[in-house]
Amino acid sequence: MEFVYRTNNVCSAEIRFDMNDNIVTNVRFLGGCNGNLKAISKLIDGWEADRIVAVLEGNTCGRRPTSCADQLAQAIKLAMSKA
Repeated sequence: MEFVYRTNNVCSAEIRFDMNDNIVTNVRFLGGCNGNLKAISKLIDGWEADRIVAVLEGNTCGRRPTSCADQLAQAIKLAMSKA
C-alpha cells in the first residue's frame, strides 16, 4: 500500500513509500538534499518498518529538532498505526 506524508520543518515537502506486511519499499522524497535522500532510500529499501524507525527516529538536521530521516520515521510510525 502506498503512503504519502507531508513533512514538517524540513526541506523535503513530502515523502511517499510503499509498505506491505511491515516491509518498506520505494521511498521517494519530494525536495530536500537529493543525493542524501536517494542514498537513504536505497539503503533502507526492503527493511522492516520497526528497524527503520529505530535507526532514523531522532536524527536532527542543523538546529532543527527533526530531519528528513526523522520525518520518514514519523511517517512510517503513522503508517504502522493505520495498517
